[in-house]
Amino acid sequence: MHVNHRRSHRGLIATLLAAAIAAAGCTGGGASSEGADAEAPDDPSKVSGTITVLTHRTDIVQDGTMDRYAEAFNRTYPKVKVEFEGITDYEAEVKIRMNTEDYGDVLMIPAVIKKNDYPKFFASLGTEEERSEKYRFTDYTAVDGKVYGQSPIGVTPGFIYNKRVWREAGVTDWPTTPDAFVTALKAIKSKTDAVPYYTNFAAGWPLAQWTTVNGSVGCDTGATTKLAEGDPWAEGADLRVADELLYDIVREGLIEKDPTTTNWEASKPRTAKGGIATQWLGSWAIIQFRQAAEQAGADPDDIGFMPFPAQQDGTFCAVVAPDYNQAVNVHSDNKPAARAWIDWFTEKSGYADDNLALSPLKDAALPDVLKDYEAAGVTFIETEDSRGGEVKEIDNASEVGIYQPDYRQELVDMARGAKDGELDDYLAGLGERWTEAATSLGS
Repeated sequence: MHVNHRRSHRGLIATLLAAAIAAAGCTGGGASSEGADAEAPDDPSKVSGTITVLTHRTDIVQDGTMDRYAEAFNRTYPKVKVEFEGITDYEAEVKIRMNTEDYGDVLMIPAVIKKNDYPKFFASLGTEEERSEKYRFTDYTAVDGKVYGQSPIGVTPGFIYNKRVWREAGVTDWPTTPDAFVTALKAIKSKTDAVPYYTNFAAGWPLAQWTTVNGSVGCDTGATTKLAEGDPWAEGADLRVADELLYDIVREGLIEKDPTTTNWEASKPRTAKGGIATQWLGSWAIIQFRQAAEQAGADPDDIGFMPFPAQQDGTFCAVVAPDYNQAVNVHSDNKPAARAWIDWFTEKSGYADDNLALSPLKDAALPDVLKDYEAAGVTFIETEDSRGGEVKEIDNASEVGIYQPDYRQELVDMARGAKDGELDDYLAGLGERWTEAATSLGS
């Protein structure tokens, strides 16, 4: 997004899980279309018309990549013209446009739209029962048994790290506990010139990525439901483990000298060249850091990816989740063509391979960048998302912002002595606000 295509995702997973429900009053241009279906066409030769695809990927609109996808699409659907509209401030602009009927034929579902409102804005792609046989992540957009969106890629969180720097520090095995991780960073500080861990504090959104730890620590497919039912910062809870690790990293002086001056774009070549050892991001970032390595004359193979330092029964776990989900505008006059685009882009475009990402197709092989995970026996899990909408509601009502950077920026400031406060008291306060909001909402 910047065009770093991830900031709209606030990263993983950031935007797809992300954001407060700012569109609570967004009612759309015509609820009379609610319940419409976008059925898959049987005969490509009979599908025609022009469709507009809204996307947060301004980078690949501008460099012509999306047009090349459209050319490939036209080899199967020659009578459909695909036009792209890349939007820089995607969430803000599309939210406003969705007060009308004019928000493209295909769009990425904005994170601010309440899940239960999907039938008002998007046409169904089919039943969850049917689609879940073939695709991952169907429950993320399912309402009353129907699916309203499909992500073209899956992502998993992890640490981007420079393998050469870690080897120079004498660390060749992935740490299996938070304490071991901190010890590894201390070795990097003492034995190399690299910044052991880079917070990307100034950009903000990378700090929000720490929420994607949820599920990985306990290898728990019900982790999202637990957020809706209890205190995310209870002793041993995944978010508490994550936030304690971040706090300890900062408190031990294992980060950049002045977090307020961090630079996201500059951090990529610095990591590639060994000036930065480690960042918590996600698998979506690997290709960006490897490209930065090539451009900087560094070795792309130095860019590695490791799971969060926690194990269950001797095994690492990593949560896989969708990126932005593509959907068909319920008001589109060209639903067959729009549906054809989504199906083709998900299954045939090669977009997942091009982004070194996990395919949403259940029978697809893992991308090469995750072969280290496969070799290490990392277990991939999907968290059940039926209560994901409730979690967003609680987050909004509590004003904690688990998908925003603010509370972790405060945590970092406390850890580095720029703000008064104790970690236990601070996390207890977050938990109290969270559980009070959940009670008020009847969760």
